[in-house]
Amino acid sequence: MVKIRLQRVGKKKAPFYHVVVADSRSPRDGKIIDQIGTYDPMTDPATISLDKEKVEKWIKNGAKPTDTVKALIEKAAK
Repeated sequence: MVKIRLQRVGKKKAPFYHVVVADSRSPRDGKIIDQIGTYDPMTDPATISLDKEKVEKWIKNGAKPTDTVKALIEKAAK
């Protein structure tokens, strides 16, 4: 099953995440299929950058977003 989830790439105590499409069996920071955005929780307010066309394409093709990514997608749409 394909999931849309976060991949951590930040330093210790300075998280930064890529929003990626990956197989649900691969590890969190393992092999990805496509990178569709970024999330930086360290800024005030948090910075969310998503390629909406890719998000819609992957969801239409059956990718399931995690709960956190679902909340980020809703927040970015506002």
